[in-house]
Amino acid sequence: MITAGSECRPYKTKFTNKTLVSFSDNTTEKGGSGDGFRPHELLEAAFACCMNMSVRMYAEENSMNLDSVTTTVTIDRSEPGEACFEYSIQLSGDLSKEETDSILEAVKNCPVRKTLSSKLSFRIRE
Repeated sequence: MITAGSECRPYKTKFTNKTLVSFSDNTTEKGGSGDGFRPHELLEAAFACCMNMSVRMYAEENSMNLDSVTTTVTIDRSEPGEACFEYSIQLSGDLSKEETDSILEAVKNCPVRKTLSSKLSFRIRE
């Protein structure tokens, strides 16, 4: 569970999971001070981090020689009413074509991707 609270600067928001703390903010063009990740960047980060961890776990479980992985995510919101998560994955290590292909297939099981691909709904807790 994440809890977010207002800070003194307009739009700057502190959020915590009760162990770690970070900040979100808006850009200066939109009235913020730019002192934190924008909310959409946090969505991108959740997906990028989950894919990154999923790739490393899969490679470890399958004894693959993966040295590192870099995942990049951006949200394309150019179409009204639609959002597309565009991503890239760069693998480094002594991997065969078959291993690379299996890693790229396995990343489709990333839990955040599964959540974002699900039917979403919202409800307020009282």
